Amino acid sequence: MKSVLVSACALIDPDGRVLLAQRPEGKSMAGLWEFPGGKVEPGETPEAALIRELHEELGIETWQSCLAPLTFASHAYESFHLLMPLYICRKWQGIPAPREGQTIRWVRPNALRDYPMPDADVPLIPHLMQWI
Repeated sequence: MKSVLVSACALIDPDGRVLLAQRPEGKSMAGLWEFPGGKVEPGETPEAALIRELHEELGIETWQSCLAPLTFASHAYESFHLLMPLYICRKWQGIPAPREGQTIRWVRPNALRDYPMPDADVPLIPHLMQWI
């Protein structure tokens, strides 16, 4: 089974809310909510991939020193195995705005379970709630 490495980020605003992005129509798992991020390209570190993805998806800039590793997901989907480190980020430049057709929403930690998520993301919620 093919392994896929994806970096994800829990952006946390000054009010303690977490940014979720809804996968747009036409993508796999469309309609599900997830933490922003994306695939790590060959030769890229997970942190570099996250900095690139946050810029591409949301138009914000952040730095490796602002990414704190929290936990990771390891989940077998039908056609691939996902390995996904989750970072926390509380400092960035710019205002997050959807740039790839996705919907974004700032969510209180105790409401995260109200948003349908990919199977790999769900176990990350309790780890995240401990740090907000």
